Amino acid sequence: MKKFRNIFIIVFVFFAIWMLFIDSNSLLIHRELNEDISDLEDEKAYYKNEIEKDQKAIKELSTDDGIEKLAREKYYMKKENEDIYIIEYEDSLKLEHNNE
Repeated sequence: MKKFRNIFIIVFVFFAIWMLFIDSNSLLIHRELNEDISDLEDEKAYYKNEIEKDQKAIKELSTDDGIEKLAREKYYMKKENEDIYIIEYEDSLKLEHNNE
């Protein structure tokens, strides 16, 4: 009877080691796959946020006022017979200088 007990224990230990570390569906591989899934879910959330920002920007640019605002603020465009003055504050100049 003692021989059978030892054989079963040896087989169980071998089976447990095989399933936890060696098998293609091992615990280590499952842990790596779960980490990959977590990273991909974080990336998915980031891209959903970026899509929402882009959709908001597209919605703003779909109107004439939005296009005019973008042209004036980003490209410093102006209407005829109109002067544009760009005002820079001292604080903003210091920040730009420190970043260089």
